[in-house]
Amino acid sequence: MFELLTGRIKNAVDKLTGAKRLSEKQVNKALREIRLALLEADVEPSVVKNFVKRLREKTLNREVIKGLNPGETVLKIVYDELVDILGKNPPELKKGVVLFVGLQGTGKTTTIGKVANWLKKQGKKVAVASTDVRRPAAMLQLKKLAESVGVDYYEFEGETDPVKIAKRAVERAKEEGVDYLLLDTAGRLHVDEELMEELQRVKEAVRPSEVIYVADAMQGQEALPVLKEFHEKLGLTGVVLTKMDGDARGGLALSVKESVGVPIKFVGVGEKLEDIEPFYPDRMAQRILGLGDLQTLVEKAKSAIPEDEAEALALKVLQGDFTLEDLKKQLEFTLKMGPLDKILKMVPGLGAYADKIKVDEKLIKRKIAIINSMTPEERRNPNIINLSRKQRIARGSGTTVSDVNRLLKEYREMKKLLKRFKINNFGAKKGRFPFRFPFPF
Repeated sequence: MFELLTGRIKNAVDKLTGAKRLSEKQVNKALREIRLALLEADVEPSVVKNFVKRLREKTLNREVIKGLNPGETVLKIVYDELVDILGKNPPELKKGVVLFVGLQGTGKTTTIGKVANWLKKQGKKVAVASTDVRRPAAMLQLKKLAESVGVDYYEFEGETDPVKIAKRAVERAKEEGVDYLLLDTAGRLHVDEELMEELQRVKEAVRPSEVIYVADAMQGQEALPVLKEFHEKLGLTGVVLTKMDGDARGGLALSVKESVGVPIKFVGVGEKLEDIEPFYPDRMAQRILGLGDLQTLVEKAKSAIPEDEAEALALKVLQGDFTLEDLKKQLEFTLKMGPLDKILKMVPGLGAYADKIKVDEKLIKRKIAIINSMTPEERRNPNIINLSRKQRIARGSGTTVSDVNRLLKEYREMKKLLKRFKINNFGAKKGRFPFRFPFPF
């Protein structure tokens, strides 16, 4: 997502670094590259035209912002404009009935499961129901997703009228004090009058707080005409973009708000139930410009590392008692945060280069296997690991003695580093480390 766009924009901005003033020639050349990058990313042409026009007006003959060079000045202007077209403020999901609509095959039912999972983790009481009577498989899929997430699935056996199902689901949700009732609806391979009439009847019956359109990000600007038609008929309040982790170039994400006037509320970034993120325009703009996304990175670290375990680990580090068992936990935490290539893109300064860094998650799993093959005593005191023990550990983990030696060397170097942090505690309070260690390096 956005890799091509990130590289092209960074290249255009870098060429301005070193100049004393933003001349018309320099600005036009940079804007030409940005325009081509946006078009190649499949951003809707009118959005590109207006975006570049505003950039030109704000950059031509502008004095360099104090403390920044010309390249950084343009980067700041581009960032502000990107946040603007992406929607400025992060939209909230209003409590009540959330109606999910869209064409068949965009991942609508799976998205409901992901949103239900996300809301539950926020401490909300959630229930789901399906009005898609034409596809029993869709109902069964949503029921299984609800069971996986641990939320109620409202089922009304024998009922075949989508409107009646929706009404009964709303009544039950009110009785049970549900914060969010997520309603799945029927989809088609294309827009037709029958579908729209059914959706309008369901909407009138339940008076939803939100009407969310689920779109496949890989469709690019081709999805816009259909999205506009749904908005005209149903009055959409938000959009969820699925498959943002695939080959999507990001054009739809950059086009929706300006073309249709509807904010993006969530983006799907994988196949697992946890793979959904609230859409923050400022964070997305940072990723597009290769500036990383520190806020989301910290949130992922917090969700992967339980607070009590993080505190216990910090205390052990300060006491100089960092063992191989602790290293194993760090490695496991790293894997829990998600694919490492995605994590690297969130690190400030690495966003534009993350694709060039080779990340081998198998190597981390191999290190965990090596530690698992050790006895509790060996993990506490690696100094007792002689050649015969290394050979046994290598056999047990399916690795080599060289792999074991490499891990032990990395552990010793890491322990030395942490010892220096212990000595120079930066005035941290007793029992607390000055920062968290979400990564084992």
